[in-house]
Amino acid sequence: MIDFRYHIVSIVAIFLALAIGIVLGSTVLNAPLVASTEKVTAQLRGNNAELQDRIVLAQTRGGASDTFVAERLPQLVQGALAGERVVVVEAPGADGKLREPVDKLLADAGATISGRVTLTEKYLTTGPATAVDQLTTAVGPTPSIFPSDATPYDKAAAVLAGAIVTTDRTQAGKENPAAVGVLDGFERDGLVSLEGEPGKRATLALVMAPAAAYEGKEAEAQTAAVVALAAGLDAASEGAVVAGVVPTSTAAGVIAAVRADAEASSDVSTVDNADMAFGKAAVVYALREQVAGDAGQYGLASDAAAIGPSPEPTPPPTPTPAAGAGG
Repeated sequence: MIDFRYHIVSIVAIFLALAIGIVLGSTVLNAPLVASTEKVTAQLRGNNAELQDRIVLAQTRGGASDTFVAERLPQLVQGALAGERVVVVEAPGADGKLREPVDKLLADAGATISGRVTLTEKYLTTGPATAVDQLTTAVGPTPSIFPSDATPYDKAAAVLAGAIVTTDRTQAGKENPAAVGVLDGFERDGLVSLEGEPGKRATLALVMAPAAAYEGKEAEAQTAAVVALAAGLDAASEGAVVAGVVPTSTAAGVIAAVRADAEASSDVSTVDNADMAFGKAAVVYALREQVAGDAGQYGLASDAAAIGPSPEPTPPPTPTPAAGAGG
């Protein structure tokens, strides 16, 4: 008969066998396992170090290239915008550190900066959309001038553009009699702030995009408002360029929104690396390209068509000979 002592001995034997198995297994397998793990770890460390070296090399080369361009930027853009007047329009959130470099860039290119119009946060907030609409109606043309599907920001863009840009070179540097009170009204209502004399109209517009995509439930509408302004400025002038930094070319950013809009991107140019020297050169060349009637999407983002436009000016179209002309 099996007694209690037999059960105890059996249980002890089972645990003893398990312990011996664990010891033997760890002794036999431990060394190969550790060696394999150490080998994989060494390979990963090597791969990581190689990738880091490549990144450092790419950054060094990129920095050296940008430094090279920066040192020669005044010569690269010299005279590219001679005779042009440019108005700078800043969206809320634009990188303030780009102001001075952009002003110098335009001056080096031979352009005259008529002034700066900075949109305030109030311009883009949801509530004042009604205020924008009311103000636009009050200071702008009769409502029948606007398309029936025009948004408040489409209307604001058209009215502001009429006050600060022109397609008529003979009117450049002059105020628009039909837009008297527009800028004062927008400034008085806290929708814009003004520097210089933007009312003395420019032939080109440079829109500085926000440094980062807008956030929150109204972000899409706010982005659309800036796109509408860029399109309005382009329609009323010889051309408009939207410039910013790479983050604003992300899917939710202003530059990406321009590029995703087939109609806007066919007219308005964009540059997504205006914080870099060769991006600044691209801004100037893109403005000059606008004068020639062309548009392009430039920079480093995946949706950019090229690094920049050709540094050589686009030749004017060849006049078509008159019918019946002979020689």
